[in-house]
Amino acid sequence: MCTDILFKEAIIAIRDCAFVTSDYPIILSFENHCCKKQQYKLAKYCDEYFGDLLCKEPLPDSPLVPGHPLPPPSQLKNKILIKNKRLKPEVEKQELELFLQGQLDLVDDEDAKEDASQATAAPKEAKSNPCTTITTPVSQPSLEDDKPLTAEERAFLYYQYTGATTHVHPVLSSYVNYCQPVKFQGFDVAEEKNVHHNMSSFSETMGLGYLKTQAIEFVNYNKRQMSRIYPKGARVDSSNYMPQVFWNAGCQMVSLNFQTSDLPMQLNQGKFEYNGNCGYLLKPDFMRRTDKTFDPFAESPVDGVIAAQVAVSVIAGQFLSDKKVGTYVEVDMYGLPTDTIRKEFRTRMIPGNGLNPQYNEEPFLFRKVVLPDLAVLRFGVFDENGKMLGQRILPLDGLQAGYRHISLRTEGNFPMSLPMLFCNIELKIYVPDGLGDLMDALSDPRAFLSAQEKREQQMKAMGIEASDIDTKALKGGKGGAKAGGAGAKPAAGAGGAAGAKKEEEALDFDPINLETLRAQKNFLKATKKQQKELESMRKKHMKERLSIQKGQCSAIEKVAKGKKEVLDDPKIKAIVTDQMKQWSEMMEKHRKEEWEMLKEHLKSQEDILKKLMEEEQASQIKKLEGKHEQAMKDMKANQAKLAVETAKDVASDKTLKTKADRDRRLKEKNQNNTKRFIEERKISAMKQGKQMDKLKKIHNEQMSALTKDIQMAIQFYENTEAEYKMWQKIEFFC
Repeated sequence: MCTDILFKEAIIAIRDCAFVTSDYPIILSFENHCCKKQQYKLAKYCDEYFGDLLCKEPLPDSPLVPGHPLPPPSQLKNKILIKNKRLKPEVEKQELELFLQGQLDLVDDEDAKEDASQATAAPKEAKSNPCTTITTPVSQPSLEDDKPLTAEERAFLYYQYTGATTHVHPVLSSYVNYCQPVKFQGFDVAEEKNVHHNMSSFSETMGLGYLKTQAIEFVNYNKRQMSRIYPKGARVDSSNYMPQVFWNAGCQMVSLNFQTSDLPMQLNQGKFEYNGNCGYLLKPDFMRRTDKTFDPFAESPVDGVIAAQVAVSVIAGQFLSDKKVGTYVEVDMYGLPTDTIRKEFRTRMIPGNGLNPQYNEEPFLFRKVVLPDLAVLRFGVFDENGKMLGQRILPLDGLQAGYRHISLRTEGNFPMSLPMLFCNIELKIYVPDGLGDLMDALSDPRAFLSAQEKREQQMKAMGIEASDIDTKALKGGKGGAKAGGAGAKPAAGAGGAAGAKKEEEALDFDPINLETLRAQKNFLKATKKQQKELESMRKKHMKERLSIQKGQCSAIEKVAKGKKEVLDDPKIKAIVTDQMKQWSEMMEKHRKEEWEMLKEHLKSQEDILKKLMEEEQASQIKKLEGKHEQAMKDMKANQAKLAVETAKDVASDKTLKTKADRDRRLKEKNQNNTKRFIEERKISAMKQGKQMDKLKKIHNEQMSALTKDIQMAIQFYENTEAEYKMWQKIEFFC
């Protein structure tokens, strides 16, 4: 039903346009219904017009053997691959040898049958074509009452599709390598064969069926092999299916009807736009790794992937329409089924303003996006009659938060010069219900710790003074209970709490950086001599420049005395040239001397600053160790106090009649106390060790930052000197 075009013209156009936008490989999928003679002609055309662009043989590092993975697209740049049915290797080799020797019969049995049936069944008006299958229809319509049909109409009437031919010319077969189509026999069969260069095509209905019943197996299949999804035959209006569900399963080739600029095509073009339009996108890590399992219908966060929360505020639009019409904006999310939200978020209608409507809507909140890597945002702008004025697809993994001007596209995804939306986009980590306070405490610990201060202020507002609040008594106490019982435990815990509080205070050190070190008296005193040395050298240079300047001026005045025309005087020109050379050499020497001195000063300052920083860091470590020692002393004192109280309680216990009973009870309680004391000291030591490691890590980072800053300053002078060497060396004064 389409206009005929020559295969030769098609591949010439492909050759000329193939790698204009991108160097990545192109796959030509042949729906081959030709006889062997015509197939040989196709192969010759491909070889002749594509030349070196045609990938006729597999790469040495990626042989066509079971278990060996496909080469990455980066190794196949500027290559054209052919996807066509292929003969079995032994048959292909045998037929290729026979063909090269001229002994291969190119007349197929199927072709002969087709020609025979065509000769008997086809009407005389239809010319025979050995490359198509024409058979007698099951029921012929009566042509007597109808007007005469043309030859083309008669050929179409008697045409019956019988599927692609299984007879392949050996030359064309030899050109097929990494895209070898095979009939799909099941995911278990494909996994058992483990042939990575075999690929299968699925209609959208069959693909959806496999997604419904074997979604995880489909994802695993696409980790190993390529799959192609094509629209079902019932889409005679060239409509499209939603490609997102197949992208979620990792299908590589999700074929659409490009002649239809509908929503699926907009999603397709928008998604692939954000990789330079090269036609390739890298799947997320968990969809490529064999040790990961991914369910494209998962509703809980995927292992290793942090769920996101997106809020979109549509503030205003600009140049949406040149007519005075009402406009509104729809914001949709497409991704996993649990992430997809459609037709739910839209702004209010702004009547009679297509130029600069102001929506100022509350944020549209997409509270939980399980898989941000596969999700895309769609902005659609419509007028009051439902006509689309513009749209834009934005992948979530490349989205920038903040206030953004989003330029719009047409339905065909062509850029529009003026129309755009002004939006505010917020991207956050998804926090489940009930964990909000915990996330707030983790994100801002200082604010969380100041909650007690806020409570104190609130009580003060009610007339309760801070002096009336006693928190010291909360550290512990017997509370009427026996020392050896439950009342004794808070005493030990109180000591640990006090130690922890002191440790927290010890961590609050002022940062040590270049600014604080350079402000110290020791540094200023040490660098005072360097400043004097630099000023002395600069004065010396200035004196030398003034002396040479004076001498050069006198020499010019002496030679030019009494002369009217001095500009063209060759003698004056020679003197000026010599003077410029002399001046340039002097300035070059001065600059180099100053740069060398500055670099030496910086290196000397680095040693001084490192020494000062080491002293400051040692002081901080000493303070922290002192705090740890004090905390440990307090803990040991509390533990000793508890041990004494335990002994007193056992001695005063009237239920213990004999000394042996008291000794056994005391031994039991001491064992329990010892176990608890060891655990408390172990926990305290671990906390103190972590704090010390954290402080040392900060110190190492500070020392690295100091060294880096000094090296950058030295590099600045070296770069300046290198740039000076590339300058025009001739200088002069005026």
